[in-house]
Amino acid sequence: MRKYLPIAIVLGVAAYAAYVLAPLPGQSAPLSERIEAKRAQVEDKKQQEGVLTETISGLNDRIGGLEGQIDSTEQRLGAVQSELDQRRAELLAVRDDLEVARDKLARARKRLAEGRVALAERLVELYKADRPDALTVVLEADGFSDLLDRTEFLERISDQDRKVVAYVQRLKERLTEQERTLAALEERKEAIAVAVLEQRDEIAAARDRLASTQGELRMARNERSTTLAAVRSSRSKLEGDLQELEAAAARVTGQLQGSTPAGPIKHGTGQLIWPVNGPLVSPFGQRWGRLHAGVDIAVPAGTPIRAADGGTVVLLGWVGGYGNYTCIQHTGSLSTCYAHQSSFATSQGASVQQGQVIGYIGCTGHCYGDHLHFETRVGGAPVDPMGYL
Repeated sequence: MRKYLPIAIVLGVAAYAAYVLAPLPGQSAPLSERIEAKRAQVEDKKQQEGVLTETISGLNDRIGGLEGQIDSTEQRLGAVQSELDQRRAELLAVRDDLEVARDKLARARKRLAEGRVALAERLVELYKADRPDALTVVLEADGFSDLLDRTEFLERISDQDRKVVAYVQRLKERLTEQERTLAALEERKEAIAVAVLEQRDEIAAARDRLASTQGELRMARNERSTTLAAVRSSRSKLEGDLQELEAAAARVTGQLQGSTPAGPIKHGTGQLIWPVNGPLVSPFGQRWGRLHAGVDIAVPAGTPIRAADGGTVVLLGWVGGYGNYTCIQHTGSLSTCYAHQSSFATSQGASVQQGQVIGYIGCTGHCYGDHLHFETRVGGAPVDPMGYL
């Protein structure tokens, strides 16, 4: 014999449904439309995240490339620094040579001056002596022995004059050579100084340009990272709002679905029975950027949960966001799991039959409304339960 809910309860449920499904104050769309609009907003935020993430990745790649260029430039700087040290050593050697050359030049000039004075004095002496010519010396000689002495004297005077002249000539040549050496050293010093300054300026400018570009890229990356964080925060809030709206819709659906708390056993086309009799409100698959590893079935709190098939309870207890969680091993690879239960109706290691009550609907763990999160797993990996129901 069919049982009917009291009219007051039915009217109350209907009124609650009308309240939830109706537009909220200040919102013109009904709940279903607001859910779709919220989903669209979440997807839009995800697209923004994707674009920003790709942009940031590109900036990171460019920054990394600049890091490589900067490292290469630093290596060049190291090599040039070694060259600079070598050239500085050469400059010091050149300066030492210059000092030596200047000293030699000064001494040569001094010797030239002394030679010129000596030559001048010798010329004066010759002038004053009024040296006789060879014929006079021969005619005035007192015999052959005296003639020999006078001839030797004249030759000595001539040799001395020649030596003085040769000495002065050598000093002039040495002075000219020293001047050329000094000019060459001065030119070499100038060339080295110019080369050193040009290399230093070039590498310093290249390093500054790289550092400036890298700083600009880092600033752009930081700005986009800040924007990405804001978009993620906004998406997280939107997802929370969406979950609340879906939970509200699930509560309405659960309230409207029938007079018996558990409902009749529901058979599908697969080997498993439905653990609860209610509408599917969230399918298996990717949801909000991660895998939703089961299906969500909307039913009121306290509704009994039935084992989808016979087997052994291999897991029973609190498991993070799943809340109160039960898993039943059916075959060597197939198992089913039931999350968010308010309480358990079986125990760890127990053998259960298909259709046996193993727990009750609730909202434990991470959820926004009473429902059953139902999973099928093959070899421990989640698969779509709709292929088995």
